[in-house]
Amino acid sequence: MSEEFKGKVALVSGAGSGIGREAALLFARQGAIVYAADLNDQGLAETRELAGPAAGSIRIARVDVAVEAEVAAFIQRIDQETGRLDAAFNNAGITGGTYRIEDYPTEDFDRVLSVNLRSVFLAMKYELPLLKRSGGGTIVNTASVAALTGPGGMSAYAASKHGVHGLTRVAAMENAAHNIRINAIAPGWTETPMVIANSAQNPAFAELARKAIPAKRGGQPSEIAAAAVWLSSPLSSYVFGQMLVVDGGMTIGGFEF
Repeated sequence: MSEEFKGKVALVSGAGSGIGREAALLFARQGAIVYAADLNDQGLAETRELAGPAAGSIRIARVDVAVEAEVAAFIQRIDQETGRLDAAFNNAGITGGTYRIEDYPTEDFDRVLSVNLRSVFLAMKYELPLLKRSGGGTIVNTASVAALTGPGGMSAYAASKHGVHGLTRVAAMENAAHNIRINAIAPGWTETPMVIANSAQNPAFAELARKAIPAKRGGQPSEIAAAAVWLSSPLSSYVFGQMLVVDGGMTIGGFEF
């Protein structure tokens, strides 16, 4: 494993499972000090344990990404302990329930927007000053193929992920001259605990989704994490303001020949 991030500090939210966990492990194995945030204390502890020899590089924190004071305190801790931030992966999110728009509970809609979109705004608001003081760096935000499509029943989720795409582009424009690259990833059907739980409730939809993917399988969290870490590395040094779709071909459109 290369030491691409040796001496660097990385932040990963949603690090207690799924894509965030895999990204935290990959950053740590490539030499970074990783600040791993989640609401799931047990999940965070498991992530650190899974890092094996790199476990000492993972520092965990229980953070509600939708609460400004908690986000501010988390970034302040990173600043106090390391004095720098080089890579941030703002990945925490929820799917919310599935309802037609006229039936969508307003409180649920607000919660999805808060956890998925407001959290990305808050994260960047506090990450950017530290990235600038560190001489530059990267931010990767987790959007979704739902930032490109209109999945019925998922108005809050789709709205939040379209919002992440827009927010990423504005932030990239504002910060490109400060040696800060900001991009997004758009995972497709990825076999995370969240998606597996949703699939169990709606197996017919899960089966349909898999059939609609040209690759004929769901993605592994490690495959999405690898894309996020690549966007955080010097290997993607000329990629600014893009949304990298990692979906097994799900959004290609067209039809098989």
